[in-house]
Amino acid sequence: MKNTKSESKELMIVPKFNWTKYLHIAIIVLGSIFILFPSFHEGLWFDESYSVGIANHSFAEIWSIGSHDVHPILYYFMLRIIGLLTNQSILAYRLFSAVPLIILAILGYTHLRKDFGGKVGFLFSFLILFMPVNLVYASEIRMYTWAMLFVFLTALYGYRIYKSGISNKNWIIFSIFSLASAYTHYYSLVAVGLINIALFIYFLVNNIKQRNYEVKYIKYSKNLKKSIISAIVQILLYLPWLVVLLGQFMGVSNGFWIGAPNFLEMFEFQFTGNLGTSAHVNKIISYAFSAILAIYMIYLFCKKRKEIKVAKMALILYFGVLLTVGIVSLKTPILYARYLLTITGVFLFVLAVLMAKDNNKTRVDIICIMILIVSAILNISLVKINYDESNSKPIDFMESSIEDDDIIIVDNAAGGYGSGFVSGVNFPDNKLYFWDRLNWNVEEAYKAFGETVYTLDNLKDYKGRIWVVSDNDESLLNAVIEELGGDIEVLCYERFDTKYQGYQYAISLIERK
Repeated sequence: MKNTKSESKELMIVPKFNWTKYLHIAIIVLGSIFILFPSFHEGLWFDESYSVGIANHSFAEIWSIGSHDVHPILYYFMLRIIGLLTNQSILAYRLFSAVPLIILAILGYTHLRKDFGGKVGFLFSFLILFMPVNLVYASEIRMYTWAMLFVFLTALYGYRIYKSGISNKNWIIFSIFSLASAYTHYYSLVAVGLINIALFIYFLVNNIKQRNYEVKYIKYSKNLKKSIISAIVQILLYLPWLVVLLGQFMGVSNGFWIGAPNFLEMFEFQFTGNLGTSAHVNKIISYAFSAILAIYMIYLFCKKRKEIKVAKMALILYFGVLLTVGIVSLKTPILYARYLLTITGVFLFVLAVLMAKDNNKTRVDIICIMILIVSAILNISLVKINYDESNSKPIDFMESSIEDDDIIIVDNAAGGYGSGFVSGVNFPDNKLYFWDRLNWNVEEAYKAFGETVYTLDNLKDYKGRIWVVSDNDESLLNAVIEELGGDIEVLCYERFDTKYQGYQYAISLIERK
């Protein structure tokens, strides 16, 4: 009887409620909603229009056109699939960019909790979804958030390989995401290249050191072989793009738009996403916020330097990418703030580890609240801009009158060019001519939009309606009329100022009889 009571008592023990897990899940859900607030619009700016334009082509054409661009083509392949599934929906393209951030936040719960503890996992998910810089690019139709995910997964599984024994699963996953990173962005290529080299050196050195210790030697020996096999497979699968890569860098060095690096801008960008004229957070607030976080990170790094080995490893990777790119930039200018997004996941992981090691809960809470406030300010700014009614007026104006046989002419000399290409990709069934009056020599890359011409001679015999779109005034219209000559009637001319990226549109419809 005594034993029965004892057994009953044991059965009545209720597991302690782990509220932190549910709070973590709540943060992921609320954060995912938060980053989607500014996303439900169909406005575009030039870089986004390029993504949309190239995704309208076949996979073979994407490879051909992309080989003359300055980025690899995996993201464009992925976007092509989304386009096929959603009838080329710009909104679907935009929401697709939020997916990797949500996946990263989920990894904080599923992977980082297990590998580095609940605090690190929670803080990482929080930072991924609420850090201002990520919010800016969560809805941009570009490859940066996907590159961030692929690089972080490569680093995470590289760390698991480093820490664990012999795991074929880890090596396979590591190799897949390493290759995906290389095919998504060149900063990603640098990052995963450094990770692969670091693993190889680590296992090589320990393979030599542990020759007299059979158990450890087997671990290092087998992992060394796997690192070599993984590298060979990755190189072979990347080989088709290596020739393209060399050609792209040669093209970049012969007049790419990136100038001398602005280190203050790079510093600010990594925290708030402010870049050039695209400043959604007041500059004073942005600099103060960035400085406080940087000082906080330096303070914790110095104070906890003996407890944060994994953060040190992540920082070595982060600055290793910057150093490598900086060295390349001495020859070819590729050091640019926006490209830091590819390694922002690694950067935020460092911040999460440091915050998790901070024993002052009040200080951690203040930092989190500060992040939420700045991110809320930024989100309000994005919502106001992205949903402004002025954004849809230029495309609505064209849509109300455009006909199947109309053509579109844009150029790069009449004050600007972005709005012309945005107009073009919104009407993919109408032929677009890019009049390259400044001789950019981008004919192959700009097949994403349409046909590049250096004169309008091939339109001398054209009869019909022409849309002329620039972001300046009637100067392009006058140039087209002068170049074509003949009996031309101006059917309409309208100017539009939009909030999204501050784009202006000068839209004319003419008819050549």
